[in-house]
Amino acid sequence: MHGAHPTLEAVAAHAGVSRATVSRVVNGTPGVRPELRERVKLSVAALGYVPNSAARSLVTRRTGAVAVVIAEPETRVFADPFFAQQLRGIGRELAGHDTQLLLMLLEQRADYDRIGRYLSGGHVDGTLMFSLHTDDPLPAIAAASRLPTVFGGRPGWATAEEDEDLLFVDTDNRDGARQAVHHLLERGRTRIAVISGPLDQTSAVDRLDGYLDALGVEGPDPALLAHGDFTAEGGARAMAELLDRSPAPDAVFAGNDLMATGALRTLRAHGLRVPEDVAVVGYDDSEQAAWSEPALTTVRQDAAGMGEMMARLLLRRLDQTDPSDAPLTSVITPAHLVVRAST
Repeated sequence: MHGAHPTLEAVAAHAGVSRATVSRVVNGTPGVRPELRERVKLSVAALGYVPNSAARSLVTRRTGAVAVVIAEPETRVFADPFFAQQLRGIGRELAGHDTQLLLMLLEQRADYDRIGRYLSGGHVDGTLMFSLHTDDPLPAIAAASRLPTVFGGRPGWATAEEDEDLLFVDTDNRDGARQAVHHLLERGRTRIAVISGPLDQTSAVDRLDGYLDALGVEGPDPALLAHGDFTAEGGARAMAELLDRSPAPDAVFAGNDLMATGALRTLRAHGLRVPEDVAVVGYDDSEQAAWSEPALTTVRQDAAGMGEMMARLLLRRLDQTDPSDAPLTSVITPAHLVVRAST
């Protein structure tokens, strides 16, 4: 082709079909016989034809892009392996459907206005939102944009239960925490402390509730509760607080692996052995859990799989054109305890 971009007409001539047939195949429009569709696809591949995205969007009214909005600052997102795994799953699923991922993070309050303007501006086909906090403006921003949206995590805002179309993907955080604490009880631990994540997030609330379920109590013992912020530094500080109380705990359930690794660091600094003096369980089963010293017992949630499912639900919603199509439903994935040397 001597560097020239092959045209729609060239593909039509190569495949021996009309230009309109090529256009329908390229734009994913139904109504083309399978043998013709396959012939066009072979010609597209043979000629190296690349559709003009601007022209295609005029026909399909689709941009071929999805916004992924994480309600956290950059430092938090890139320090926590959970986000990397979830983004990996989302990116893999979107790439398989020739859809681009646009990542948007929240550094300050002014970013909400920026994100709202962008989502309402016709730049993307839909939105994936996760790590939301109580009273977060993002659900209202998503609704105002009129874009199909899938949320990561159990919705915690007041109007969520009234929204029949709301879609979310989560793991069974409460049951995962129950498994962790039951395991510690089975190991003979009697003073089991908890390092909770931020309680303005449903994942942290559900894990704290699971801890209470396993202990059979209505509320936590203040001497056995310390608040972290889902960071290693927060876990280290929380563990130091717990060790200052009397009597000290003989086990700790941390609301994520980062806080658990911070707790391990503090225990080492105080000359305490794990698990002989204090057993430790985390949550996430991140790669760091297996590398820690000792290797961390933790609750596995399939973060990458959850990301894939979020993207898959959104793509299916985007493809729904018939009101009689079967309704899509939210997904809650199981959690599994992974026992290692820290207990």
